[in-house]
Amino acid sequence: MAVIIDGKKISQEIKDEVRTETENGGIDACLAVIIVGEDPASQVYVNNKKKACEYCGIRSLSYELAGNTSEEELLELIEKLNSDPSVDGILVQLPLPGHIDEDRVIEAIDPGKDVDGFSRKSVGALSIGSNGFVSCTPAGIIELLKRSGIDIEGKECVIMGRSNIVGKPMAMLMLRENATVTVVHSRTRHIEDVCRRADILIVAIGKPEMITHDYVKDGAVVIDVGIHRIDPEKNNGRKLCGDVDYEDVEPIASYITPVPGGVGPMTIAMLMKNVLKAAKER
Repeated sequence: MAVIIDGKKISQEIKDEVRTETENGGIDACLAVIIVGEDPASQVYVNNKKKACEYCGIRSLSYELAGNTSEEELLELIEKLNSDPSVDGILVQLPLPGHIDEDRVIEAIDPGKDVDGFSRKSVGALSIGSNGFVSCTPAGIIELLKRSGIDIEGKECVIMGRSNIVGKPMAMLMLRENATVTVVHSRTRHIEDVCRRADILIVAIGKPEMITHDYVKDGAVVIDVGIHRIDPEKNNGRKLCGDVDYEDVEPIASYITPVPGGVGPMTIAMLMKNVLKAAKER
């Protein structure tokens, strides 16, 4: 039976550390959050970020723009925030409406305020091991592992998924921690065999409960990044699930993250840590 990695508890520890530093260090940190349109999920995420800022002693500025806001108007706002010395971090909630080029928007953010860690400069800094902002979900997974007493060095790590937001930066972070890293994806041959080699299996593939015990070595650490809404009437009252079939995998894993309550809370906690870092460097 696996040890359940409690992301809620660990994320609270990190937010408490940020709060202590802002209070005791007299640090005036500020995060500007921009949302375009009225996507319900995005609005929930933005509200959660506002609450986390308030708890951590970080000022938050909220810019809620109409769905028909032009790309140029959004870029003008970002430039204004780039020039504002009182703003330490800028976050543009994704996804953006289809008429706006997400890459152009991300690259418009001052790299010193790119607390999401999505810009080319941030990703490049991570790839060569220099100072920069690391995207929040992969950084949160490293914290989950370390604070759970899981040794990474020398372990074989398999990452399922090669997205720019999770898979690729996750691979670079695990290399930084001296793991041996394999990234698998939809074109990988004999994917189950590759996954069964993993001491640490990190799953970010976007398919509900795809990963069963057939993919997992006995005693492996399993980190589930996925989150999906499911019909509670068909799933014993459960409203959410991950990419991992938790009930099937938990009996053979050594450690496992639940969904919800595993990786999810860590993303916002690491965002708070990045905003604090930006404020301190300012």
